[in-house]
Amino acid sequence: MENRNKRQFDRHYLRARRWFFGMQGTDGFLFKLLVYGLLIGIGFVYLFPLIYMGSYSFKSLDDLLNPLVNWIPTQLYLENYKKANEVLDFVPTLLETLYVTVLPALAQTAIAAVIGYGLARFDFKGKKILFVLVLATFIIPPQVTLIPRYIFFKELNLLGSLNAFILPAASGQGLNSAIFILIFYQFFRMVPKALEEAAQIDGAGHFRIFFTIAIPMAVPAIIISFLFSFVWYWNETYLASIYFGDALTTLPLQLQKFVATYQKMFPAGMNTGINQLNEGIKMAGTVLSILPLLVVYFITQRWFTEGVDRSGITGE
Repeated sequence: MENRNKRQFDRHYLRARRWFFGMQGTDGFLFKLLVYGLLIGIGFVYLFPLIYMGSYSFKSLDDLLNPLVNWIPTQLYLENYKKANEVLDFVPTLLETLYVTVLPALAQTAIAAVIGYGLARFDFKGKKILFVLVLATFIIPPQVTLIPRYIFFKELNLLGSLNAFILPAASGQGLNSAIFILIFYQFFRMVPKALEEAAQIDGAGHFRIFFTIAIPMAVPAIIISFLFSFVWYWNETYLASIYFGDALTTLPLQLQKFVATYQKMFPAGMNTGINQLNEGIKMAGTVLSILPLLVVYFITQRWFTEGVDRSGITGE
């Protein structure tokens, strides 16, 4: 009787232990609870600003002043977006932003692919030193080279035009170009040399091999490089304000001047606060400024995930 009770106790103990800890320690209830708890916590940290912006952007002035209204507005108030659209001059500014970001991103991706392929496939004297110098351009803070680069661009009459972004990107010195060169370098090193050797036997030259074999196989690296470059150029406000001045503008630049522009366009009356800038209008302007990036991400999410997986990128 005692042996049977002991066996039943051991069986229930093993079953409970297996349920809590799993067979390998990574498939039990406690491990899953810890993992999902961390994921929910990290996800909340990232989603909270978006939820906050979305909620407050639809609040009227009465909802903002009402302490009983917290997350859910009492009505779908679109006047905030109407005023934010006027202040940002959204559609023309969006087109100008795409002009400022897409062209340098394309140039930077193309030249990074060429440089990465050359470093991965050709051996020449001083290659390692050149590679170290390329990576050093990412380590050196951009503030160190800002003044000499500004003087150099001024002497070449590049200020006030997109050439201040295009020419550095086309010469491998765009925003964080070293990272993209490294991505292509690592990717092309993983491509079997037997494919290129077979093409050389058939009489193909280096340019044909690059465009017909290397580039089609490097689509994941191209997608990753272009998307990251696009986002970095989109978010760049410091260099854009210095190089472009008043000649070109972007949505992030307009967002920086949102308060001053709003006060000029909608001056508050002497005895009324109808046109007074509030939190809801600010949040609406912020949502409009990041909306194109969110749309781009949702459209390219599948290719972006596959590109990260196939190119071996794990983080920045």
